[in-house]
Amino acid sequence: MPVIALPDQPLDETSPTPLYFQLRELIADAIKGGQCGPDCQLPSERELAEKYGLSRMTVRQATVALVSDGLLIRRRGKGTYVAPPKYERGLFGLTSFSEDMKKRGLTPSARIISLRQVPAPSKTADIMGLAPGSTLVLLERLRLADDQPMAYEFSYLSFQRFPDLTEDLLGAGSLYELFWARYGIRLSHAWQSIEAVLASPREAKLLSINQGAPLLLLERTAYDETNTVVEFVKSLYRADRYRFSVQLQQNAGKWKGDG
Repeated sequence: MPVIALPDQPLDETSPTPLYFQLRELIADAIKGGQCGPDCQLPSERELAEKYGLSRMTVRQATVALVSDGLLIRRRGKGTYVAPPKYERGLFGLTSFSEDMKKRGLTPSARIISLRQVPAPSKTADIMGLAPGSTLVLLERLRLADDQPMAYEFSYLSFQRFPDLTEDLLGAGSLYELFWARYGIRLSHAWQSIEAVLASPREAKLLSINQGAPLLLLERTAYDETNTVVEFVKSLYRADRYRFSVQLQQNAGKWKGDG
């Protein structure tokens, strides 16, 4: 297993910059410089403490910060490693998970956990413009990229609109493609929100992460061309593998607000 090659340069004890932060930046520069790819191992806390004349507490403070930054990942009983790169996705544009992964040269797939009929919870029914208790199709899936778990999602669909939806029809492909190919439904727009949550024991097991690890919760309400809700979906993305970006522009060449 390759180990991150770190410079022998001593840290500056006379600098106002804390020693843990100096070590953090030194390791971050080595990772970002491409000297060692994903799954390259970080030297142990003891080795780093001896190399730079630090306490193990100071070393741990630096590595914990790098794990929080998403540059390192801890593997219980094995050590600390360079984290795989995060996949970036724009906030604008109504694309499916499958489309998004294909654009990145990755092979998308899905594992169906459950496909069943459920009575609509009052909040979900309100979002979808249905009467409380209306029959919905609940689809739970684990979304993968190159066979690695990326997201756990559950989609609510109207049973009246999709009464014949089966696992065989779904396969491992895109639900949005199926909407058009089988039902002639084309999505036109959606509302989406994002918030940070912590992984429950079940979510952690499905996504191969630790319980309490950070997740990105996306809630999306997708509409067709008649402005009718087609799907309400909740997706939990691994925060260590995924990030979202948005381009900001000036309004008519002037900044507004307090900033």
